[in-house]
Amino acid sequence: MYIFKNNKKLRMGYTTGSCAAAAAKAAACMLLGGKTVPEVELMTPKGIRLNLEVLDARVTAEEASCAIRKDAGDDPDVTDGLRIYAAVRKKETAGVEIDGGEGVGRITRPGLEQPVGAAAINKVPRQMIREGVEEICRRMGYEGGMSVTISIPGGDRLAEKTFNPRLGIVGGISVLGTSGIVEPMSEEALIETVRIDVRMQLAQRRKYLVLVPGNYGLDYLNEFHPELLKNSVKYSNFLGEAIDAAVEFGAKGILLAGHIGKLVKLAGGIMNTHSRNADSRMEILTAHAAVLGADRETAAALMNCVTTDEALDILKEKGLLEGVMERLLERMEFYVDHRSGRSLERGIVIFSQEHGTLGESRDARRILGCLQSEMS
Repeated sequence: MYIFKNNKKLRMGYTTGSCAAAAAKAAACMLLGGKTVPEVELMTPKGIRLNLEVLDARVTAEEASCAIRKDAGDDPDVTDGLRIYAAVRKKETAGVEIDGGEGVGRITRPGLEQPVGAAAINKVPRQMIREGVEEICRRMGYEGGMSVTISIPGGDRLAEKTFNPRLGIVGGISVLGTSGIVEPMSEEALIETVRIDVRMQLAQRRKYLVLVPGNYGLDYLNEFHPELLKNSVKYSNFLGEAIDAAVEFGAKGILLAGHIGKLVKLAGGIMNTHSRNADSRMEILTAHAAVLGADRETAAALMNCVTTDEALDILKEKGLLEGVMERLLERMEFYVDHRSGRSLERGIVIFSQEHGTLGESRDARRILGCLQSEMS
């Protein structure tokens, strides 16, 4: 199956969760049937049916195991091509018990979907595994329980390329997926990563967060206040969703620190800052400069700028830089309040690599103090 994004035809794939569920279902069928199977059928939560080849099938009287190869389609996923294994055994007590083995991460910090000590197998994959095994048990008239162990050889090495170490997941990768299907360049997956990071930060008895768009923000924080990196969440382009998550998971306040090239869009109410969705950087800067008295020639020069640093040079030359930054910060506060329903305290710091710190909102220093108190 294919989707079209940015005028490109991209092949869809299936998640590690689908692989784990299919492998568990096939292994249960082999254990109860006493013979290997070449293929297994799986209905994903998205309603797309998969018919997957069963690999490395082994069956004895006590245990059956097999693997499903992960196919991420045209998505640049580090797990593409991995073999996801499931080993299934009978147990006397009813129910399906699920755990992780080699290459599956284990949770060491609170705030994630599963409790500390559990295998990093998310809720939907666990449900898919359970339902698949239960379906086979009903079909074959087996009324006892089953234990399922999911393993991913090589997962421990791949985990270093993921967010897992930052999130406190050690020893391997996570078994993920809410729809069972991988959509290439999925914004849903990126947003979920941001939400997990926010939830994890707040689960550590913190009430204040630092939100940064990307590496420029992290580099700035490292020079400005290095200890704040421990409380920072990198939200990429999904500022609106990061604010939503802060509200949902009980934050009291946020410090938003970012490069003017990204945050100037917030002053126009733009909550997804990817250039594909919106730009308006020069339009916003020009409008505020015009309100402060910029002449037509200055406005035209600003509109013709390619970079925000180029525009900042013009504003500085005309004596408008400080006034424009003050106005931008006011509008940024307005739109953060609007998105959060005024339920968050907020401080905002904007900077550029060439000009350094450009401005701080009136509450930025107070929020900074709150962050430092929580870390002391």
